[in-house]
Amino acid sequence: MDVFFLSGLGADKTVFQFLDYSSYQPVFVDWLPPHKGESLADYGIRLKEEFIPDDAVIVGLSFGGMLATEIAKRYPDIKSILISSAKTKNELPSIYRTGKYFPLHQWSPYALQKWFMMRIKWMFGINRIEAQKIYEDIIRNSNPAFNQWAIDAIRGWENTEAPSNVIHIHGTHDKILPYKNVQCDYAIKKGGHLMVMEQANILSEFLNNIIENKELGLSTISSSENHSAYRFQA
Repeated sequence: MDVFFLSGLGADKTVFQFLDYSSYQPVFVDWLPPHKGESLADYGIRLKEEFIPDDAVIVGLSFGGMLATEIAKRYPDIKSILISSAKTKNELPSIYRTGKYFPLHQWSPYALQKWFMMRIKWMFGINRIEAQKIYEDIIRNSNPAFNQWAIDAIRGWENTEAPSNVIHIHGTHDKILPYKNVQCDYAIKKGGHLMVMEQANILSEFLNNIIENKELGLSTISSSENHSAYRFQA
C-alpha cells in the first residue's frame, strides 16, 4: 500500500531515508508554492487535493504533521500519523505564537537565519555524523520564500481540534516542540525532534505496526528491555 509522507519545515524526503519501508510503499509529497497569505489549513487541503487519495495513510513530520492534522479534520477516512509535531495551537510553545506579533524572521536576512540554524542543530537531537550532514544540506538547500510563508502560517495557526483519526508519536527529549506541551499516543524515550533519523529503528516499528493495523492505536508496540518506547492507553 502507498503511504504519503509530508516532511518538516525546510526539509525534504532525505530525513525519512533511515526508515524501514518493507511493509508499504512510501510516496514523498512535494511542496506546492504557497499562495500569498494562505493559511496552514488551506494549504494542507490544497496539497491533499493535488496528491493524496481520500482514504490514504499520511505520515507527517513536524510542520508536515500539522498539515496532516488539518487534512484529517476534513477527510475522516484518512489516517494521519504525526511524528515530532503538534495537533493544535496549544501544543506549540508560546514563544512561537509571540512571533505572530513580533515577526523577527521577516526582519532578519535569510543568510543570518541559515547561520543561526546551523549553530543550533544540537537542539534537534541529532548526534550521528551522517544525520548532521543531512541536516546541514537541508538548511543549505531550503527555500527561503517557502520557509518564510510556513513560519507565518504556523504562528497564525488557530486549530484547537485533535481529530480522532490522528495518531501522535513524540520524543521525550524534543527541544523544538517540547514533550511537556503535547498529548501524544506513543512516546519514544530520549527521542529528539529529528528522532526520525536518530532512532529510525524503533520509529519504524511504530509506523509499520500502526500502518498494518487499520484501526489506529489498537496495535501493540513491543518495547526494548530499557523501555525505549511506551504507549498511552486511551
